[in-house]
Parts: sequence; C-alpha cells; structure tokens
Amino acid sequence: MRMHGSWAEFTQDEFQKPYFKALMDFLETAYATQTVYPPQDDLFNAYALDPDTVKVVILGQDPYHGPGQAHGLAFSVSDTVPLPPSLRNIFREVQRDTGAPIPAAGHLQRWAGQGVMLLNATLTVEAGHAGSHRGRGWEPFTDATIQWLSARRDHLVFMLWGRDARRKKALIDVSRHLVLEAAHPSPLSAHAGFFGCGHFSQANRYLQARGYKPIVW
Repeated sequence: MRMHGSWAEFTQDEFQKPYFKALMDFLETAYATQTVYPPQDDLFNAYALDPDTVKVVILGQDPYHGPGQAHGLAFSVSDTVPLPPSLRNIFREVQRDTGAPIPAAGHLQRWAGQGVMLLNATLTVEAGHAGSHRGRGWEPFTDATIQWLSARRDHLVFMLWGRDARRKKALIDVSRHLVLEAAHPSPLSAHAGFFGCGHFSQANRYLQARGYKPIVW
C-alpha cells in the first residue's frame, strides 16, 4: 500500500533531509540481511490515509516483532494472527466504553477507513528484537508527522497511551486538538489507568460536537 498523494506536501521536504536518507540506507541493509517487520510493501500503510480525512491519531511504539503480525498499522494484526495482549485489552476497553463486541480478528483497517491513523513512533523492527530500530531515524520522521498534522488540521483527537507516547504531547497544539492520555494497554500497565479511560466515547463526543461522524469502534 502506498502513501496517499496528499502527504506529498509533507514528504517532499522530509525525504530530502540527511536523517531520512541515512534511515533509508540503514533499512536497505537491514531488509537485505535480517528479517524485518513489517514487509517493505506495508511500511507506510499508516500513511495510506488521506491526511485531510484523519479524525483520530493513535500512537504506538514500534511494530510487533513476531512472524506475520505487523502490517504497518499500530496495534493492528492480520486477521489470521491471534490477538496480541495489548490489542485484546484495547478491544476490552472499547467494549466497556461503548458496548461494541470484541472482534475475533485484529485487523484495524476498519478503523483506518474511518479516519483513524494508527501510527507507530518507529515503523520497523528486527524479528524477535523489540525496539531494535529505535534511534535509527524513524522518530524524527514520525514526530514531524505529528507536528505537521497538528499545524495543518483542527479538531483532531490524539490518543497517547503510555509514557513514550505521552511525551509526544509537546508536539501537539493542545489549543486546537483534543489530547487524551492514559497508561499503555499492555498487560503490564493496563490496570494502571488504561482500563476505564473512556477514550473511545470521549473521542466520539468531541467529533460529533464539531460536526464529524463518530467512529464505529
């Protein structure tokens, strides 16, 4: 899946920066010599969404590092893969918050198709090594993405789950957007503030109050 054409205004400058060229050199070697997730064709799946139709941005950390899981959307997995614990907890909170049933499969394209951008801070990972591509250049790119959306758009909802994501609040104009913060949905922290956060209903109330269709979570 390719980036939507409307991202060109953002990428035409960002792709020329030295950090991004160094990142692409690193990835060329990594994909040639290691097993890297997601597959290259899925790398920018989060950016297949037209930036002018984004309503909600959910920030993740880095892709799943197991076989067949990551496909370019944060927290999402292919329908043939069992639900990872964090995604199962997200669905549990959606059910508690909105009454929606827990899906059997974890592909979140149905959210993306409604304007939910599922963006990891780091877009690649070496198989079996969580966080292995942090600090290689993805963070400046995804930080710039957040800043660009914050400046270009009004009335977005940003969901920041966990300490790393919550640091991104500094990139967002909170006078123009709704920023929702909670613990990470990981089993290690979900009971420390993710369960009960009510982000999904809060997002829909905010969107509806501004004339947007709510998300069918």
